[in-house]
Amino acid sequence: MAKQPREQWATRTGFLLAAIGSAVGLGNIWRFPAVAYDNGGGAFLLPYLIALLTAGIPLLIMEYAIGRKYRTSPPAALRQMARPAQVLGWWQVAISFVIATYYAVIIAWAVRYVGFAADQAWGDDPEGFLFGTFLKAADEPGFVSGYVSGVLWPLIAVWVVVLGILAFGVRRGIETANKIFIPLLVIFFGALVVRSITLDGAAEGLDAFFTPDWSELDDGSVWVAAYGQIFFSLSIGFGIMITYASYLRRRSDLTGSAMVAGFANSSFEILAGIGVFAALGFMAQNAGVPVGDVATAGLGLAFVAFPTIISEMWLGGLFGVLFFLSLVIAGLTSLISIVQVVVSAVQDRTGMHRLPAVFIFGGAVAVASILLFPTNEGVYLLDASDHFINQYGIALAALVGVIAVAWLMRKLPELQRDADATSAVSLGHWWRICLGLITPVVLGWMMVDSLRKEFEENYEGYSTGFLLGAGWSVAIGALVVGVLLSLIPWKTAEGGLTDLDLKTADEAEARRRKQDRHGEEDH
Repeated sequence: MAKQPREQWATRTGFLLAAIGSAVGLGNIWRFPAVAYDNGGGAFLLPYLIALLTAGIPLLIMEYAIGRKYRTSPPAALRQMARPAQVLGWWQVAISFVIATYYAVIIAWAVRYVGFAADQAWGDDPEGFLFGTFLKAADEPGFVSGYVSGVLWPLIAVWVVVLGILAFGVRRGIETANKIFIPLLVIFFGALVVRSITLDGAAEGLDAFFTPDWSELDDGSVWVAAYGQIFFSLSIGFGIMITYASYLRRRSDLTGSAMVAGFANSSFEILAGIGVFAALGFMAQNAGVPVGDVATAGLGLAFVAFPTIISEMWLGGLFGVLFFLSLVIAGLTSLISIVQVVVSAVQDRTGMHRLPAVFIFGGAVAVASILLFPTNEGVYLLDASDHFINQYGIALAALVGVIAVAWLMRKLPELQRDADATSAVSLGHWWRICLGLITPVVLGWMMVDSLRKEFEENYEGYSTGFLLGAGWSVAIGALVVGVLLSLIPWKTAEGGLTDLDLKTADEAEARRRKQDRHGEEDH
């Protein structure tokens, strides 16, 4: 069996839409507005912009450059940079596997809430409806005791859609899906924002969101929060952008693409803040309380606060359908990119064709998701897994990755030359300074601060036993799996990725560059 040619994005627009779709996810809608409000309101936008320019976009460019240069998944790309670095790549694959298992469940909840919003099925008690009637959550955290059919069947449907799209490949599947989903998301969420700002009390909500508290900028935690939001919202640190960039053409503009994707993501976050706080202003006015009393984040915002708003407003059903459809679409585009990391790594490691890779290994992610999360204890498992894999998976992997590339392997100059050769905007010394100094220092401080809080008190008051089983074991397990996978002998699979030495890799690189110079129209 001859080695399979690597797929490519049909157009630069297709790649950008996929990258934006991966970055724009559930966290943009329910995390950013509350983080901004709690950290100085309008003043938070200054450290947020600085974080985007000094960490977010530089990291995006680095991951794009790695993916395009080595044209393979994170483990194989990092292995070609330095053999021990493949541990980091497999760690990222394991992190993606974990995140995909629970991320799909939240999308399944949103699917059900599209229907619930139409007739406001939650009645007068959205919180009781969510945890009692719908999720049938157990009274205490624990492990699987029973399944909830109302969550199970939409979760299966979500996985059928995701695996179906992935089965069609990068160009006919992922790219085509994002060309449909991203415009729909802009239309639906744009309509929702327009409706929000016309509500009574919207001005008070927007005033609470945008009024700057400049004194907050003296607080180091505000700057840490800004960098944290950028890291968690741009899909960097766990292999997605390396994977997506590996399907780029050789002459693609990396710097320009990173800027477009980064600013598009941030623009959507600010738009989400406008929509959310306009609606919260309406809710606060109806309740006769300050906006701060109703401002919340996460599941509470999406599945408790917004249903309350929907119940109180004229044409609330339509507003609710648009809101939850936006959640579904934003979630799907991100979930597709996360599972693609696993599929791509398997293909490059084994030489397996796409269909079996998707259905066997993507299917394994789906099975784990279906077995663990549509259960009475699922919401607790989800909460603990999400917290620990974000704090000690994504953030820690990003820290180790940037230190490995910038300090240990000293690959930044080489990656910079590769990016500058085809980009409209050349990278200066600022890029290496950001990645070599600013990003590691901020990520390191975030890790220390997070661990300090972790040991001061148990997350959400959960028992130590539960946190060890559903939190720490998940985060540490992802690292252990990464190490174990990297220890498996890297044998050449028939039709798969060969174990190139550096000389052969350089020769192959030169041949591909010569071939790709003809007929490419990326600029």
